Amino acid sequence: MPTIAIVGAGPGMGLAIARTFGSRGFDIALIARTKEKLQTLVDQLGQEGITAAAFPADVLDRASLTDALEAAKDRFGGIDVLEYSPAPHTPVPGFTLVAPSEATVDNLQPQVEYTFYGAVAAARAVLPAMREAGAGTLLFTTGGGSVDPNPMMGNVNAAAAALRNWVINLNKELADSGVYAGHVAINVWIGGGGPEGIPTATPEQIAPVYWDLYENRDRSEAVFNA
Repeated sequence: MPTIAIVGAGPGMGLAIARTFGSRGFDIALIARTKEKLQTLVDQLGQEGITAAAFPADVLDRASLTDALEAAKDRFGGIDVLEYSPAPHTPVPGFTLVAPSEATVDNLQPQVEYTFYGAVAAARAVLPAMREAGAGTLLFTTGGGSVDPNPMMGNVNAAAAALRNWVINLNKELADSGVYAGHVAINVWIGGGGPEGIPTATPEQIAPVYWDLYENRDRSEAVFNA
């Protein structure tokens, strides 16, 4: 059976993506920091007939992330799809929102480390085997600000835009390799309780976008709008 590794797996988008792929015959490797929370998701998916396993790791710890992906390969026999969408955990020094004019190296660096460098590290852990096999899918998630930036999130959007640029360029490089890279920009507030005037959507409404990119491979980017 094919396997998807979800980096940053949680009870929102991670679980929805797991269900979307798991209901179509995928095994699920769940990667996030907290083993207990991951095990809850594994149990939920198991009750729905989906095979899943937990691999704790922190995207800021490159070695632990690489080790988790290697363990997932060993457990399931390989990784066919990588999905990267970690949500910032708190408290993390430097994880503040600033306007573009207030951006500094100090408040940009954590965002770049988390959003961009973590994604690169995850890709490097799985891409060689995908290239050798001539097949594979790499999916990366950011907020809509990577495409249309918001002054409130000057540092966050800059890091996300770097990831977006890299993914689209990676897909160009991989065009004849059998491996596909795609970027998802979620331009809504996920779930309820968002700021006034900001459109919302449920994880279940957004998750099919990932399957569409995986199945069709006809574009390097999907922007989800309400």
